Amino acid sequence: MTRQPVALVTGANRGIGKEVARQLAHEHGMKVIVGSRDLQKGLEAAHQIRHEVEALQLDVADQHSITAAVSAIAKAQGRLDVLVNNAGADYDTDQTATSADLLRVRRAFDTNFFGAWATIIAAVPLLKNVSQGRIVNVSSGAGALKGMSRGTPGYGISKAALNALTIKVAAELKPHGILVNAVCPGWVATDMGGGGRPIPEGARGAVWAATLPGNGPTGGFFRDGQPIDW
Repeated sequence: MTRQPVALVTGANRGIGKEVARQLAHEHGMKVIVGSRDLQKGLEAAHQIRHEVEALQLDVADQHSITAAVSAIAKAQGRLDVLVNNAGADYDTDQTATSADLLRVRRAFDTNFFGAWATIIAAVPLLKNVSQGRIVNVSSGAGALKGMSRGTPGYGISKAALNALTIKVAAELKPHGILVNAVCPGWVATDMGGGGRPIPEGARGAVWAATLPGNGPTGGFFRDGQPIDW
C-alpha cells in the first residue's frame, strides 16, 4: 500500500499558500499541514480546504515557533515529504534602496529569507526520512538579478538571498534525493500582489515543483514549470 505523502506549507492561511495546500491535498492526495502565524486563521483555512488538511501554528520569524511546529510534525508523522516555504512579507513598493527603513527591511528578511532558512534547517532531518523529499522556496521575479531595477528593495533583495540559499541547499541535499527549487508564481491577485493572474494559476508552479519525479531538476529557478534567469 502506497503511503500518503506529508506536506508542510508555510503562510498557508490565505493567498498562494492556501491554494498550494488545496491543490496538494485535492489533486495529489497529500496530507497537508497548513502553517499559519495565527492558528485560528489556519484552522479556518484548513476547514475550508477540507480533505486531509490540518493546521499548525507556525511563525517563521520566531525560532521557537519553528522548533515547536517541526517537533509536532515529527511526533505525529515521523517524516515530511514536502516543504513549501511560502510565507512572505512586505512588498515594499513605497521604498527605494537609498531611502529604505532598514529596520523594516530586516523584518522582511526575517520572514522572507531567515524564516525559510530556519524552517529548512529544522525540517531537513524529517525530509531525510523519506526517499524523495522536496523543498520549494516561493520566490519572485523581483529577486532576479537579471533585469533588477529600483523599487521593492527589502522584498526584492530578500528574495535574491532566498534564491542563493536555494542553490546552496540544493547542492547539499542532492545526494539525499531531496530536490530543492525556487519558484516565481508571477504577478498574482493576492492581498500582497494586488492584481494580476488568478491565484490558482500562480500556485500551480509551486505545486509542480513539490511533485517533481525523482529525475526532476534541482537548484533551479522556475515560473510555470519553465526555467527563468536568476
